[in-house]
Amino acid sequence: MDVVVVESPAKAKTINKYLGKNYKVLASFGHVRDLPAKDGSVRPDEDFAMSWAVDTASSKRLADIAKAVKDADGLILATDPDREGEAISWHVLEVLKQKRALKDKPVSRVVFNAITKSSVLEAMANPRQIDAPLVDAYLARRALDYLVGFTLSPVLWRKLPGARSAGRVQSVALRLVCDRELEIERFIREEYWQIAAILGTPRKDNFEARLTAFDRKKLQRLDISNKAQADDIKAMLDGATFKALSVEAKPTRRNPGPPFTTSTLQQAASSRLGFSASRTMQVAQRLYEGMDIGGETTGLITYMRTDGVQMAPEAISAARDAIAKEFGPKYLPEKPRNYTTKAKNAQEAHEAIRPTDFMRTPASVRQYLDADQARLYEIVWKRAIASQMQPAEIERTTVEIEAVNGARSAELRAVGSVVRFDGFIAAYTDQKDEDAEDEEDRRLPEIRAGEQLDREAINTTQHTTEPPPRYSEASLIKKLEELGIGRPSTYTAILKTLEDRDYVSMDKRKLLPQAKGRLLSAFLESFFERYVEYDFTASLEEKLDEISDGKLAWKDVLRDFWKDFSGAVADIKELRVTDVLDALNEELAPLVFPAREDGSNPRICPKCGTGNLSLKLGKFGAFVGCSNYPECSFTRQLGDAANPNAENGNGEDGTKVLGKDPYTAEEITLRSGRFGPYVQRGDGKEAKRSSLPKGWSVDSIDHEKALALLSLPRDVGKHPESGKMISAGLGRYGPFVLHDGTYANLDNIEDVFSIGLNRAVSVIAEKQLKGPGGRNGGTPAALKELGEHPAGGGKIVVRDGKYGPYVNFGKVNATLPKGKDPQSVTIEDAVTLIAEKEAKGGNGGRKPFRKAAAPAKKPAAKKPAAKKPAAQKMAAQKMAAKKVANKKG
Repeated sequence: MDVVVVESPAKAKTINKYLGKNYKVLASFGHVRDLPAKDGSVRPDEDFAMSWAVDTASSKRLADIAKAVKDADGLILATDPDREGEAISWHVLEVLKQKRALKDKPVSRVVFNAITKSSVLEAMANPRQIDAPLVDAYLARRALDYLVGFTLSPVLWRKLPGARSAGRVQSVALRLVCDRELEIERFIREEYWQIAAILGTPRKDNFEARLTAFDRKKLQRLDISNKAQADDIKAMLDGATFKALSVEAKPTRRNPGPPFTTSTLQQAASSRLGFSASRTMQVAQRLYEGMDIGGETTGLITYMRTDGVQMAPEAISAARDAIAKEFGPKYLPEKPRNYTTKAKNAQEAHEAIRPTDFMRTPASVRQYLDADQARLYEIVWKRAIASQMQPAEIERTTVEIEAVNGARSAELRAVGSVVRFDGFIAAYTDQKDEDAEDEEDRRLPEIRAGEQLDREAINTTQHTTEPPPRYSEASLIKKLEELGIGRPSTYTAILKTLEDRDYVSMDKRKLLPQAKGRLLSAFLESFFERYVEYDFTASLEEKLDEISDGKLAWKDVLRDFWKDFSGAVADIKELRVTDVLDALNEELAPLVFPAREDGSNPRICPKCGTGNLSLKLGKFGAFVGCSNYPECSFTRQLGDAANPNAENGNGEDGTKVLGKDPYTAEEITLRSGRFGPYVQRGDGKEAKRSSLPKGWSVDSIDHEKALALLSLPRDVGKHPESGKMISAGLGRYGPFVLHDGTYANLDNIEDVFSIGLNRAVSVIAEKQLKGPGGRNGGTPAALKELGEHPAGGGKIVVRDGKYGPYVNFGKVNATLPKGKDPQSVTIEDAVTLIAEKEAKGGNGGRKPFRKAAAPAKKPAAKKPAAKKPAAQKMAAQKMAAKKVANKKG
């Protein structure tokens, strides 16, 4: 028997079915070791020696793997087919060597791009050894990220209180977001006018033509800059005669795009489905790991962390067969299409994201998938199938028109398109192509060269130039990919880090930099410019790729980087805080000193009129204050562009006066406390307070929002059956409605202020159907019921909590390991997690669980049994779990 190690339990379960009883498949649950989050985990003075740590959960899994390997014939490492997967295999192997579990047993590495029986068996027939250069590239990346983070963080703590390092690549992504915001702030709108004529043919068909030249001068977009010009041209066209000078119909061909890569899938899922990058990857992971399709568990798509655009030859052949069957022979090109990626340093050995079986159409599998899975699978299938289809044949018609009014003349143009053969469009069209069709590719009526045209109307429309749009998650990922920064496995983590540290927030699906994010980015750009340069970061990524190709030694790259980086940090440590603030005042001028409506100098204190405003650093971070402090106490929250003259009122403590309560006349303030920002009405112990809910930034809080928060809980109305009041409020676990002791969670904070009686009654009813709720927002939703504990004592349920999914047994709540799919949890997994939690004392205040016994008469001669130690209890529970496993086996 051979032991096979994969990453996730869902994969382990599926692959075990494929391989049979001669193999035992175990899951590592992702990474098993990492660098401890403390100084000294990477030691440059010891030739970049690295210390690795194994957490408690991973120790248990590694112990299980080591035990299984000791009784096995060999070890097969089958983690994911990318750098991270290679690193996990290496870590597992290193730990097993340390445990001396291998002895002389053979070790091999296999990779498969799809979790299907044929792919797995083919991989098992073609084993290899661990790719040392790939592991070296991983080690270099981890060392670089660690060194940047742990070297910069102390500098930031001293120079910018409240800031932390965003990370090597994350800092560059943050710079992109902040630079775009600066572009928007400095953008000056320009007025321009567009003029179009509605014209009629002799056959009474109307169409639109746009002005392209006037008085023999070609017009650019901004040339008509005011209403007077527009009105002059309109007057001329109102009295003009129109004639079609030429009509040209030109055939064009539009070719399909390649199948999805990680970034293009995230972009398409964002624009078409409204998915965030993390949601896209969660759903894709499930489709990759395998679904139960009519009694057979199989992966539906290939590996979803890839930058390759090519498909395997057998997949192309299968796609062509599916095209002929689903669309007909005329949609099948004579030869297969081959694609090459435009992304820098793409790993061409990786396949694009495609269906594992093209004959599994979206319609045929929809019944086995939830809504999100079905929608994502559909666009993956359609994009991959379209990539091998015939091009679309389009006839583009251009009509040049002359308008003459006395000595004055103008030129207009009408453009239209007709799809003569839809080709790949029958399967899939990019969102940008669909938008283009709506705006430009309208069909024209029959127009003949030389014929006179009737003027129906002349329309003038005013426009202004728009600033560049803020980045969305998808467009930021696209930009990072274009610059050669980051890799498919890192995009989601980059975004999550920026959001978790409150450097950026989401506003209508756009990334909005927060004040502390802009401060950090400006600081790094001013004093560590080289390390947040796009080209420098991209070149470092190229070096990491050269390491993975075996062309560079990983420690040589680290030595070169560390020599310059450590020197730059040493220089910055000598800077005075005043020097830092002066530089940030200039770099962030639009944020720190927003323009005033009266045109006065935005750097002069509006309170004393003589002091100069500047960035200041307080206990809770940066704010704007007056140079005449303490004589002048003016302060303003950083980024309060809407109220540049508004005073916080209480100096360096960061308190901001928002106004007065209209009923009590008490002052309402925004404050920062031990547990974060909050609003307060009045002063003293009796003051009403409310924390800011998740998703509400400090910058967004105004008088109206503060009043709304302080009004909670609010009465919604009396329940029509009980007559008791239903209230809505904000608790520790988020927004809720409450009726007669039953709490029901609401989807978002806005619902607290807007929910009406009918919906509140429905939400309460739904909650009551799920069972009684707890006192703090109700019992979280049950994701999966596993059944009775094998040793008795109650049911085990997988629930979805505030901090992620967990196993619940009575009063014991055991968090699932990171990356664990709640639907893949078995009762054996749950019992083990519960036992570990109880051994640590996390048992809700009760003693470790004992097996429940039926009431029986006590023998008179025997004394009560002594209590077993906790360790023995834990062993007994594990034995119970093993019995369950043996029964299933």
